[in-house]
Amino acid sequence: MYEFPPFDVLRPLIELARREDLGPHGDDATSRMLIDSEATGVGTLYQKEVGIACGLPIVEMVCAVYDPRLLVQAIPGCHLEVIEGRYSDARQTPLLRVRGPMRSLLSAERVILNFLQRLGGIATQTQRFVKRIEGTKARIYDTRKTTPGLRLLEKYAVRCGGGFNHRIGLYDGLLVKDNHLATVATADLVPVLTRLVQTSRAEAPQRLIEVEVTTLAQFRQVLPVEGVDIVLLDNMDCPTMRQAVALRDSSPRRGRLELEASGGVSLQTVRDVAQTGVDRIAVGALTHSAAALDISLEIEPA
Repeated sequence: MYEFPPFDVLRPLIELARREDLGPHGDDATSRMLIDSEATGVGTLYQKEVGIACGLPIVEMVCAVYDPRLLVQAIPGCHLEVIEGRYSDARQTPLLRVRGPMRSLLSAERVILNFLQRLGGIATQTQRFVKRIEGTKARIYDTRKTTPGLRLLEKYAVRCGGGFNHRIGLYDGLLVKDNHLATVATADLVPVLTRLVQTSRAEAPQRLIEVEVTTLAQFRQVLPVEGVDIVLLDNMDCPTMRQAVALRDSSPRRGRLELEASGGVSLQTVRDVAQTGVDRIAVGALTHSAAALDISLEIEPA
């Protein structure tokens, strides 16, 4: 199982979700008026759609924030280490049980489901892309097109689906885009990028350096720049990307420079893109367009 973000990192996010739902006074008015304060219940989480269960460790974290008396229990044969990140094509797959005060269980229900449905949807969407390019050398990468505040969780879900993480944020990698180079002439790209590489390596020797190009003319300029790790081929058609791959493979940078395709990649086009010979395919749709996975919490008296 991939490493899940720790509780101390996620707790502020969960507390924000709780305040958003229960308001400044922590009030679930419906449950308070209808449910006896001493009542206890048990809720069973079910995956009710084909896909990948993802994010289950957060259930216990949510329960800890809402009410420490809420206990998360494994269903026989469904231990967390087995079901987290697991693909299921069953019509209904039991995941976990939560037992404790009924009021607290009802209050936490929606927040638990919001997290699990979102992360399961991303993991499932990622797996669809990964399967489409089986047999090629390309790998599927995510982007920074994530829900504000949920980036670590959403990138975790991408890994559960078989994808790979691009940089986490602006702080841990350089991606020189067209807007950064808006005032730089194509002929000046080499000295500008050479200085950038030298400055970055002096500051952080292991920092990833990637440069975006939109034309083969730009690519020819960037190709010989030592120290650039990846060139992003932005919105290029497949014939143009094949030419870029051929140029790279016939140059001294072969084996030392990766090529990444990006821009409007869909399930319908991703295999054609992979077959151009690129090493990486960045897909914003993994996170910004993933549909929620159908998961329910069915609650009954204990």
